[in-house]
This record gives sequence, C-alpha cells and structure tokens, in this order.
Amino acid sequence: MTESSVEANLQRQSDEIQALSSIYGNDWHILDANSKKFSIHVAANSISSPRWEINLQVRMPHDYPLQSPPEYQIDAVWLRGEERLRLEDQLSQVYCDNIGEDIVYLWVEAVREFLQQKSDAGTRVNDDVLKVTEQNAVDCIESTPLFDEDQSFSSHSDHLRIPAKVSPLETCPEIIHGAIITDRKSTFQPHMALVTDKSQVKVVLNKLLENKKIANATHNMLAYRIVTGTGVVYHGCDDDGETHAGSRMLHLLEIMNVENVMVVVSRWYGGIQLGPDRFKHINNCCRQILESNGFSDDKDGKKVSKKDKKSR
Repeated sequence: MTESSVEANLQRQSDEIQALSSIYGNDWHILDANSKKFSIHVAANSISSPRWEINLQVRMPHDYPLQSPPEYQIDAVWLRGEERLRLEDQLSQVYCDNIGEDIVYLWVEAVREFLQQKSDAGTRVNDDVLKVTEQNAVDCIESTPLFDEDQSFSSHSDHLRIPAKVSPLETCPEIIHGAIITDRKSTFQPHMALVTDKSQVKVVLNKLLENKKIANATHNMLAYRIVTGTGVVYHGCDDDGETHAGSRMLHLLEIMNVENVMVVVSRWYGGIQLGPDRFKHINNCCRQILESNGFSDDKDGKKVSKKDKKSR
C-alpha cells in the first residue's frame, strides 16, 4: 500500500468506527482503541426474556478494508458444532460478496438475522447456557487471541460442507494436483482447475470429493475468479470451517489478477495446532500451484497461463 492509500484506508476505518458507534450506541464497546478492537452485543428482537444474544468481537488490521478482512471472534457459550460453523460460513460469504468494502455492519446484521431466525422458530433459550454478559466478553477477548485456531479439528465431519448435486451431463474440467506441504503432522495439498462458468466450480468440487482421501480432509477450502468476455468478474470462496482461509485465497487470486481459475486447498489436521502458520501454508499452496502451471506476468499486466499465451 502506498502512503496515500494507507492514509485513505485509516480515514475509512475512522469513519466506519464512528458510524458503528452511532448506530449501536450502548451495544458498542471499545476493548482496545490502539489495536482497534471492539465488541458489539447483538440480540434477537423479542419481547420475551431472555433473548438469543451473541457478543461479536472484531479487530481491524491496518490494511482493512482495502486488503484484508477484520478478525473476529464469536462469544456465545451456547453456540457450538454445526450451528457455529453455519454462522461462520455466513460471515465468510458476506465478506466474499463485499471484498474491499466496510464489512462490520454487514456482519453484525448477519448475526442479528441468524439470532432472529432462532427466535422466530420458537427455539427456547436456556438461561444457564445462554447468559453471556458484557463483562464476560471483555474477559474473553483479553485472555483469548482473535483468530485462534479451532479446538475441534479432530472430526472432519463437523467442517466438511457437502456441495449441491449437479447434472451428470456436466463435463468436469481437468484437475491438477499440486505439491504437498507437511508441518507438524498437518498436511496441505492444492488442486487447481480452469473454469469459465460458476457451474463448473461445483462440478470440480464434487469430482474432488469422489476421492475418499480428499473427502476425509479436515478442510477443503476454495476460491475462484471468473472473468467473462464482456469483462464481468464472478468470484467466490468457501472456508469450509477454516475461518477466513477462503477469503485469503481469493485475495491472492485478485492480487495475482488470475482469470478463470479455481483453487482448492485440502488440509488434513495432524493433532498439533499451527496457529498463523496454517494460513502461510494455505497461501503458499495456492501460489505454488498457480506459478508451477504457468501463471505469470503478461505484457498487459494480467496473469495468464502458458496455454492462454499460446492461443493468442
């Protein structure tokens, strides 16, 4: 980021923080002004008591929103397993749909909608399980780092999203498998395919999941970027339980300016938490498979494959 873009980015953060403070009033709490760490108390709209509620903690990195998403932590002792993963997937999708935009408000309202759906469904609140006070949120963020690795990686079934079925008539693009990275018993492997339509993304993912080893991976994270002949860009990502992994992969595709590519990174968790190193390995997997398959600088500033260059 240039000096001018850094200044503009900091001003955007300041404006967003001021707007959020005005919108959420007493539900907005400053946990650490220097590191831009905040907590927002979110509750379902209900006349009954107690209500479904969550404390959403966020921290804005220096390069948010231009280059990185905010880091977040969901504090709700009642939110576990598939239900927690479903909410995390929703937040990841909100980011993927709004990369480069102010995202915290959209996240808060997505959490509120999630809670409202539980309330409208008539799900009863258990006082002993639900009660998460504002003080508990402060204590939690001081003792637990944001972006901490999930503790429940031992069972891949809690994380693997089964994609929707597609027509058997769909032809699957060629899938290329990349080099394996191993660190402290965890294994990472990238897979890549050239795609020109969003429907092919599901076809490729389904084909990959026919392989029992890949299907049994702890996470199968993906990102794709498709550019049509008219210049319309379609992109998307899926964390598959590894929060922010898909959006980071998508960000790499964007800064490399690759077109008509999807990348999947499979991770098999080995029982030892890697912390931030896991994101380094995911990023290196993506970059490695793209570069080893000929994606390099074109004279027009685009990243294209050797096959594309030959066809010109």
